[in-house]
Amino acid sequence: MARQEQVLQLEPPHELKFRGPFTDVVTATLKLGNPTDRNVCFKVKTTAPRRYCVRPNSGIIDAGTSINVSVMLQPFDYDPNEKSKHKFMVQSMLAPYDMTDMEGVWKEAKPEELMDSKLRCAFELPLENDKTHDSESNTNVSSTPIKSELSSLPKSASSSLDDGEVKKIMEECKRLQMEVQRLREENKQIREEDGLRKRKVTSMASSPHSSSSQAMIREEGLSTRVLALCVLFSVIGVIIGKLAL
Repeated sequence: MARQEQVLQLEPPHELKFRGPFTDVVTATLKLGNPTDRNVCFKVKTTAPRRYCVRPNSGIIDAGTSINVSVMLQPFDYDPNEKSKHKFMVQSMLAPYDMTDMEGVWKEAKPEELMDSKLRCAFELPLENDKTHDSESNTNVSSTPIKSELSSLPKSASSSLDDGEVKKIMEECKRLQMEVQRLREENKQIREEDGLRKRKVTSMASSPHSSSSQAMIREEGLSTRVLALCVLFSVIGVIIGKLAL
């Protein structure tokens, strides 16, 4: 039994065009329309899955609605002499009324229930005139929002305020400046007091340390003298002992 004709309306219907340069991702848009009164399941497949990213690559299109599928071509070294052999296929089927698992529906689908459409891929490089025109268009487009934003701004912020409000704002600014100055002086005074306190603590800590060091030196000197006297007495005792013998 022959397959059904595609119920989805594809735009473009036969060819996806990708316009370079191809040093960055180039995106083509495929519009899928469902003119029927049934929900339609769809899948988008390609012969070069590593070269393209498709979002969404599957899903359900409600009756009487359409969706846009973004087909993103990854960057590559383009050769104008090489013709593109890449192809896409849009596969579809009428969604069952009691559908709960879309993957299960695709697995259980019969061949005669499936519909498909094929599209070729075409690569194009912009001409020099097109590049110049595009750059001028981009310049004009980028400058237009700036002009519109400037024109939408009020002529002067103070024009929307009366004299009383302006005076209040000036007084508040002056008060805040004085408060900032006061806080700076307090911070400076605190730093100076902290420095004096640290120096006092350091001097107090160094005094006991120096006296204890001197006491240790004196104790070491005394112990050395006592040890020398003991050695001297020992030597004298040995000599006296030998003389007695």
